[in-house]
Amino acid sequence: MEKIKITLPDNSVKEYDKGITVLEVAKDISEGLARVALGAVVNEEIKGMQETIDEDASVRIVKFEDKEGKEIFWHTSAHIMAHAVMKLFPDVKFAIGPAIEDGFYYDFDTEHRFTPEDLEKIEKEMVKIAREGHVMERLVMARDEALEYFKEKGEVYKVDLIENLPEDEEISFYKQGDFVDLCAGPHLLDTKKVKQIKLLSIAGAYWRGDENNKMLQRIYGTSYEKKKDLEEYLHRLEEAKKRDHRKLGKELDLFSIHEEGPGFPFFHPKGMVVRNILEDFWKEEHAKRGYGEIKTPMILNEDLWRRSGHWDHYRENMYFTEIDDKDYAIKPMNCPGSILVYKSQMYSYRDLPLRWGELGLVHRHELSGTLHGLMRVRSFTQDDAHLYMLPSQVKDEIKDIIDLADYIYSVFGFKYHVELSTRPENSMGTEEQWELATNSLKEALQEKEIEYTVNEGDGAFYGPKIDYHLEDAIGRTWQCGTIQLDFQMPERFDLTYVDKDNEKKRPVMVHRTILGSIERFMGILIEHYAGKFPVWIAPVQATVLPISDKFNDYAYEIKKEMENRGIRVSIDDRAEKIGYKIREARLQRIPYMLIVGEKEVKDRLVSVNKRDEGDIGQFKVQEFIDSVLDEVENRI
Repeated sequence: MEKIKITLPDNSVKEYDKGITVLEVAKDISEGLARVALGAVVNEEIKGMQETIDEDASVRIVKFEDKEGKEIFWHTSAHIMAHAVMKLFPDVKFAIGPAIEDGFYYDFDTEHRFTPEDLEKIEKEMVKIAREGHVMERLVMARDEALEYFKEKGEVYKVDLIENLPEDEEISFYKQGDFVDLCAGPHLLDTKKVKQIKLLSIAGAYWRGDENNKMLQRIYGTSYEKKKDLEEYLHRLEEAKKRDHRKLGKELDLFSIHEEGPGFPFFHPKGMVVRNILEDFWKEEHAKRGYGEIKTPMILNEDLWRRSGHWDHYRENMYFTEIDDKDYAIKPMNCPGSILVYKSQMYSYRDLPLRWGELGLVHRHELSGTLHGLMRVRSFTQDDAHLYMLPSQVKDEIKDIIDLADYIYSVFGFKYHVELSTRPENSMGTEEQWELATNSLKEALQEKEIEYTVNEGDGAFYGPKIDYHLEDAIGRTWQCGTIQLDFQMPERFDLTYVDKDNEKKRPVMVHRTILGSIERFMGILIEHYAGKFPVWIAPVQATVLPISDKFNDYAYEIKKEMENRGIRVSIDDRAEKIGYKIREARLQRIPYMLIVGEKEVKDRLVSVNKRDEGDIGQFKVQEFIDSVLDEVENRI
């Protein structure tokens, strides 16, 4: 029997017979490990416990705590759900059912309209199927045989999937009991590990995401090994609903989205306060670090986008128009405009690096079904910057960007993790260029002692990138900042500088954002803070609440003093009881409520009620103003 070598995470090497299963490897390491293992990462590919290892490989056994373990667990859960739906609704046609972040879904085609009551029935049937402990048996069929099998069953979506697979791709299936599904895997060994199941919602989804195709019904769910983990997740889900930025955006009068412009947000005066503060903070911190600010047009000639590569790689996401019988595109990205600014004059090596920031409005066509408040829109402002540098300056510039990103995220209280995304399939450039670019990013991260994971094949089409994933107050992650190293655009646009030997050389270009987009970052902040913005960002920092109208003059006097010092303040002089006014102010998430009555007027004081603390005592007006300004200055 042919032997293979398996390298484990501790760099120990074991020798096994070729064709050994992941389960057998786990058992050989430890029976205890085998009991909790869900699969393995084999040479960067996720495999189920029943799959074989047929070549020398690095192997990491994964459990539910691992991202890959969850993917296997939730993929199997999607199959269990499809099995349950088949039993309860025999006429159903099956589309796809992948694992996703925090759970799984499956798309179904049936005349029956699923209801919340149906979800309860499906859930119960899933629990029953899981307890039966069906083995997830992997089968392989020839292409013609697989097509014939699904045509006989009337599974039009499976037929479509097979017909669009590459001719040489293996057609694999997974069987559990009497349910067989077209699937590449990976899966659990059997269904009995799936003990805690919750189906969450029903949505519509076009087949293959194409609005011209039939609308299917998508059922979302999640599952866990342990009850307490499911309960914790459902609690986070409830908390997320309370923090929904669309709901809070309306309640706090920050922004709105209208049928007249789907995916195009409207910012209200209070929302513009938050937005302007973010932009001013961004400008201030960039000016400190030697960035100049530029502004480039929103509409540019179509030829520019052909030259940049966006025409070939991004055209389906772009909007177009015609001016003077010539074709133009509305920019989906800011980089070609920045490049034209660079080309407007000749630079010497002494001028580099050049750091140019741009708060650039871009437009990208997103499918209507994917639009989501400020998180997924069709027009947004990127906090872009493009840097032009000598090859010898790359590493230091990347390290400076890493420091800037770390500082900005810390101001908002975000923890984060970093991913390095490598060359995608539809990329431009040579293998050597990509290797040089990727190694430059790796070295910068390593020298800054930043841990990172590799996200294979998810780089931009012109270069590898570092992505920042922020963790919010309830543990969710959001991809925001990105640093992209680019050797391609300078070549396509013939960017040069004059080197010390008086020869023209090619600069290296870095694209980067830190907030990502102003709109999306605002949405994240609303949910992160649950609408309770820190004082320095809050649209209204304090509100004055006179106990009765006879104290209104003093209330307006205080308001004017505060406004003169730059504090954003409102007043509630309605003929309402003070308890009602305080409740209303709390609903608006205003940080400070200043209650004024007879004693306050007499002694020139304000009684301060703090948003999350209640009554914190009486203060002299100037003393309170100074304390608020101190919070603003220190961005608290």
